Amino acid sequence: MNRPRRPLKRRASGWIWPLAIPLVIGLAFTLTWSSPAGADASRAPIGDAIDTILADPLLKGGAAGVVVADADSGAVLYRHRPDDRLMPASNTKLFTSAAAMGLLGPDHRFRTDVLTDGSRHGRVLRGDLYLRGTGDPTMLAGDYDRLAKGVADAGITKVSGRLIADDTRFDAQRVGRSWAADDESSYYAAQISALTLAPDTDYDAGSVIVEVTPGAATGDRPKVTVTPPNAYVRIDNRATTGSGGLTVERQHGSNTITVSGALPAGAATAKEWVSVWAPTGYATSVFADALERHGVRVAGPTRLGRAAPADARTVASHRSMPLREMLVPFMKLSNNIHAEALTKAIGYATAGRGTWDAGLAAIADWLKKRGVDSGEVRQVDGSGLSRMDNIAAGRLTELLLSVRDEPWYPDWYASLPVACAPDRFVGGTLRTRMCSTPAAGNARGKTGSLTGASALSGYVTDADGRELVYSVVLNNYLAASVKNLEDAIVVTLAASGEGHAEAVRPRAVGGATGAEAAEADAGRECSWSKPRSC
Repeated sequence: MNRPRRPLKRRASGWIWPLAIPLVIGLAFTLTWSSPAGADASRAPIGDAIDTILADPLLKGGAAGVVVADADSGAVLYRHRPDDRLMPASNTKLFTSAAAMGLLGPDHRFRTDVLTDGSRHGRVLRGDLYLRGTGDPTMLAGDYDRLAKGVADAGITKVSGRLIADDTRFDAQRVGRSWAADDESSYYAAQISALTLAPDTDYDAGSVIVEVTPGAATGDRPKVTVTPPNAYVRIDNRATTGSGGLTVERQHGSNTITVSGALPAGAATAKEWVSVWAPTGYATSVFADALERHGVRVAGPTRLGRAAPADARTVASHRSMPLREMLVPFMKLSNNIHAEALTKAIGYATAGRGTWDAGLAAIADWLKKRGVDSGEVRQVDGSGLSRMDNIAAGRLTELLLSVRDEPWYPDWYASLPVACAPDRFVGGTLRTRMCSTPAAGNARGKTGSLTGASALSGYVTDADGRELVYSVVLNNYLAASVKNLEDAIVVTLAASGEGHAEAVRPRAVGGATGAEAAEADAGRECSWSKPRSC
């Protein structure tokens, strides 16, 4: 994603097309685009309305894939280039999250364990202490503190050997294919590790929060703090109190975070989320500090990336929330790290290899068995951060139809952002969109944002009470944002009914206009622009 360097700073009548339902494992939907003789989707009221929206100058020269279907029958009500493979951005998470529920199960929990193969001599453990992760992206500093307390509660005050971090559940490939280099220090592109740490309850794993408070007078050095406190990252404070702008950025290949520029006296504390380099070391450093606080001294050095022996015994253990609960911060806030951790966890569960290749192969196979033509999909990561991901609106619609009969569907459906729901863990990335329209509190959908790529796919109920499935994928536009066009399509669907549909005039997303609207999109999911929320 091309992120600019920045200072801290949405029952129609007419022809419908039948679904072919092949005999495959599980309930499958395959969208077919043949129509009755003489049928013309663009002449149906809903077709005219959506065609009008897609003719907006904002999309001039761009590409669009749009599909609308009846959720119960699967009948296609509208299609515009349904098979064109486009960049789906974070709509990729629809595939990853559904496959995770199907393959790992809604009750799946990540484990983080402290183990040893040493022997006890009173309060001394003679041997090594292992910290082993399985990919939990929701581990907090408090969780590592409780693990350390568990070691102390076991009666251990000294470890004669080393503290060894076992992150071998996942491979050593830390970033996805073709992730943008200029996103390296951005928290939403943090490195993936089986041992990691989140600084907050948004569970932004692999990052720290840097807070900068201006001095009392112009020229004073600002105060800089890091959450969670740790010795793994180093702050290079070059900033001053005064006019200008503040920049907080980590240097490539290191954990030195440079704070430069200026922050005016009396200004509010500025906050920036920054990814760390090699999150295994970050998590282990925080755990080591917790051991010391609880009176457990480790005599030897810390070592990273070594597997615990097969016969190692558990000293303390932590289990994550179940996947059904993790879906909420994952999908509502479009958390990339959750998507990638789940992809590698799927790989390990299905093939014994915690790799992107193994996880993506399992996802593709799962999709195929549910009637999604995965042979017509290119998915190279779990989150959609890669610009190599190519998915057509037709494939996204096939998924949205096929999962409705899964036993875990209610939990998965509940994880989708809700239009104009003010609570960020309900509305998520749609919390300020489609307000004061028939779609408000009605439409659910997964958003997607990259520079020149935007998507919205999900469910909405029309004026006659019929549930519709929709997918809108827009690419290659030059406008700052086209999210108002997505919203216009979804609101049009919500307002449509038997024999009538009228195109809703696109309006600015969330009431923003001009430069405000441009900054609101800027090639990022709105939830990624911390501390500003959607």
